Amino acid sequence: QVQLVESGGGLVQAGGSLRLSCVTSASTSIFSVSNNSWYRQAPGKEREFVGRIYVGRREYADSVRGRFTISSDNAKSTTYLQMNNLRPEDTAVYYCRLYFKGHEYWGLGTQVTVSS
Repeated sequence: QVQLVESGGGLVQAGGSLRLSCVTSASTSIFSVSNNSWYRQAPGKEREFVGRIYVGRREYADSVRGRFTISSDNAKSTTYLQMNNLRPEDTAVYYCRLYFKGHEYWGLGTQVTVSS
């Protein structure tokens, strides 16, 4: 069982920045070849894909491309989400996910609130 813990959320004004972290209990050998991604869920909406990093390749949702950047530190088994130029519509609970050989694991989420 892999544990994931997100942190770094908070309240920020529109145009501001936040950096989220997702610390996992996965070993470095597993983490480095896992599909590590971020999702978010706004009130009353379904959970949606934000972005992923997989063996160095990055993919983003259209709504965040150019503003958000995903990175990872294999030695720390940690994934990051740098969020710049935040908008009120980015307000949501942000979750990280790790997918490896048919198994997926989720964190409990961290709240991001962007005020206008």
